[in-house]
Amino acid sequence: MNVEEIMLLHQGGKLETTLKHPIESMEDLAKVYTPGVAKVCQAIASDEDKAYELTTKKNTVAVISDGTAVLGLGDIGPRAAMPVMEGKAALFKQFADVDAVPICLDTKSTEEIIAIVKALAPTFGGINLEDISSPRCFEIERRLKEELDIPVFHDDQHGTAIVVLAGLLNALKVVDKDIKDVKIVVNGCGAAGISVAKMLLGAGAENLIGVDREGAINRQNVYDKPHWTEFAELSNPNLEQGSLSDCIKGADVFIGVSAPNVLKVEDVQNMAKDPIVFAMANPTPEIDPALAAPYVKVMATGRSDYPNQINNVLCFPGIFRGALDCSASDINDEMKLAVAEAIASAVDASELNEHFIIPNAFDKRVVECIRKAVAEAAIRTGVARKNLLTTVY
Repeated sequence: MNVEEIMLLHQGGKLETTLKHPIESMEDLAKVYTPGVAKVCQAIASDEDKAYELTTKKNTVAVISDGTAVLGLGDIGPRAAMPVMEGKAALFKQFADVDAVPICLDTKSTEEIIAIVKALAPTFGGINLEDISSPRCFEIERRLKEELDIPVFHDDQHGTAIVVLAGLLNALKVVDKDIKDVKIVVNGCGAAGISVAKMLLGAGAENLIGVDREGAINRQNVYDKPHWTEFAELSNPNLEQGSLSDCIKGADVFIGVSAPNVLKVEDVQNMAKDPIVFAMANPTPEIDPALAAPYVKVMATGRSDYPNQINNVLCFPGIFRGALDCSASDINDEMKLAVAEAIASAVDASELNEHFIIPNAFDKRVVECIRKAVAEAAIRTGVARKNLLTTVY
């Protein structure tokens, strides 16, 4: 990619504010501002739910980061994180017509972030947390979900998990295996890895092992990370020990959300027949797809220049589109599972093969499939304020 073209595209940022209705006369001004606007304020003061009808709240999401875990760049600070958050907001608008506002916070304090987001919440219909380092991200999301009445979604965790599950459901169809029967190794037990693992377990996986730099997560070990202790109780039923190379033996599925080149060719050769490898480290995957190709049945990465890109953009626009349309108070596990199944279903059986297990981000069917799945699950689980599936956006 041409660096000059990229910098030019970002000059002045990627977003702007526009008007839904022109203000061309004193009469228009009196309606949109004083004195006419007072009538709208009074209506909301007497019934706060009218904010969803009479303000931008009904279609606006805050994209919030502290800049501590930005892409593969790490802790680069809130100012340097802003182009990513602007990009996220642009994708919300492009793919689902959701208005999103990037907000980068100059604090790393868990309590300050929670307090700031709670104070901002009346303005928004949903909160998308982004690029906040682990383990603080777990506590921040948990508290905000408990204390707010609008959806809170940490895309680095759940967006990744949903799209991984969608791809895996279709990959398992290609190799004719059932998620309950396969051995799955998840390499990388940070925010994304833990969420991916929990998502797969929730979808029926039984033999799943999480591996980090310290080796297999095992309930017989003692950890100073509470999220590892919790995860250990949920996973690794056979109490396997050792490194990635030890645990990968006989595995049907490898899910990598870790680091470049940690999966070796001999590791793949030691996997079960027709192995599935999702190597999602960016920009350099856990194994070079060209090296893995002779031994892998289904290969996926996080990159757009290889088949089967596992990309969060397939997920988050549609999730918030559906949640906003039914004025959901939460995005719960049932909704996330429904989204994964909806994404998987967007690939027709006649199209499905080892090089096409996941739809393209520009496939317009995807957002509508997700929107309906989210609204149905929200209604079914009692978190929808509107019992309707026909909202036009």
